[in-house]
Amino acid sequence: MPKSIVAALQIGALPGGKAQTLEQILSYENAIIEAGAALVVMPEALLGGYPKGEGFGTQLGYRLPEGREAFARYFANAIDVPGAETEALTALSARTGANLVIGVIERAGSTLHCTALYFDPQAGLVAKHRKLMPTGTERLIWGKGDGSTLPVIDSQVGRVGAVVCWENMMPLLRTAMYAKGVEVWCAPTVDEREMWQVSMRHIAHEGRCFVVSACQVQASPQALGLDIANWPADRPLIAGGSVIVGPMGDILAGPLRDSVGLLTAQIDTDDLVRARYDFDVVGHYARPDVFELSVDERAKPGVRFIA
Repeated sequence: MPKSIVAALQIGALPGGKAQTLEQILSYENAIIEAGAALVVMPEALLGGYPKGEGFGTQLGYRLPEGREAFARYFANAIDVPGAETEALTALSARTGANLVIGVIERAGSTLHCTALYFDPQAGLVAKHRKLMPTGTERLIWGKGDGSTLPVIDSQVGRVGAVVCWENMMPLLRTAMYAKGVEVWCAPTVDEREMWQVSMRHIAHEGRCFVVSACQVQASPQALGLDIANWPADRPLIAGGSVIVGPMGDILAGPLRDSVGLLTAQIDTDDLVRARYDFDVVGHYARPDVFELSVDERAKPGVRFIA
């Protein structure tokens, strides 16, 4: 059926760590079922946490011992894929009948990745996308993904793909995802700014696709017991702003700010044909005689052993 309910679950990583945060996610089971949601998108780094304001004891040219301890704690709060947390999310997907897309911090050896995981009600964990380009000082704590994790999957709501936070502003990545036939664009994020809303509407309009953006929401650093210099006491650490956008750039639901909640909207993928009538960015509106994009989807492990 082309019509379905999609949702953005706006919650934040909790101070008690991944176990407490996972309990929070699972507590929305009935809400997901009652909403009839066939797809639920959750924020960036929800399991594992987004350490906003943390410097990890690093200055240019040297690192302090306390920074190494902070990173060790952060590493311990990350998840293994697959692991206990993915098993719990697989079960949640099965019980609710909803596809899930969730942002996590994934352990890979001694490296961490900011990753989006895809869950299917019948098949469980079916794919993942590792963030290609950590932004700014995120590069201190997260490794870079490669082209081997750029999935667009078939789901009950259509062709679903996920792009994490500021990756959404990479034009060539967007082009690759459009070429894979994405119909429902998932954008896990921690970007709360008005400009993020502009970007989400632009992507929906450019790709002629539905966009579901889920942002974390966090209380003020003082309420969370964090020490961030010069942060106003009444300002939340992350104010949310989850939003669902239609293929002409029209807002279908949200933005939801300063509170937790399940934001929902009904979509109809038949609308995509009508929307692409006058603009199909990788189809009749492309100029392959002038522009061509090559995408390397090979895994790049860094070390290969050849027998």
